[in-house]
Amino acid sequence: MKERIAYQQTYKLQPVLAKSLIDLGQAAAQKIEHSLIHLIKLRISQINGCAFCQHMHADEARKDGEKQVRLDVLPAWQEVPIFTARERSALAWAEKLTLLANADIHDEDFAAVREQFNEEEIVNLTAVIVAINAWNRIAVGFHFIPVIKDA
Repeated sequence: MKERIAYQQTYKLQPVLAKSLIDLGQAAAQKIEHSLIHLIKLRISQINGCAFCQHMHADEARKDGEKQVRLDVLPAWQEVPIFTARERSALAWAEKLTLLANADIHDEDFAAVREQFNEEEIVNLTAVIVAINAWNRIAVGFHFIPVIKDA
């Protein structure tokens, strides 16, 4: 497989695209703990099948101290007790918003995230989810290839 459009070329052709998504992600991430942001970005990238983003966000999470065992079972987060209630709530919200075409978001879904997050945090969590979904669609659409060392 090869890239359809290189990521450097994408950003050169539309610099506002990268700047806007970076700015949104950074602004939203200031209000949510970094360990949770890593889990959200990685989980959404797994759902969307974005190898480029999975590689990048798993690497970033490990560098920030995330345990490999948690990353290993992230796709099955609902089945293991190693994620906090706050993490579980954020992961459920992230999956609901990412898989929006598959099912409606019900009042119970919002109530569940509201139990763990205040309104400002929910808005920022949602902005992080929006940003990584956008990045995934760009990276998957143009088939960005991760640079994997020691493979």
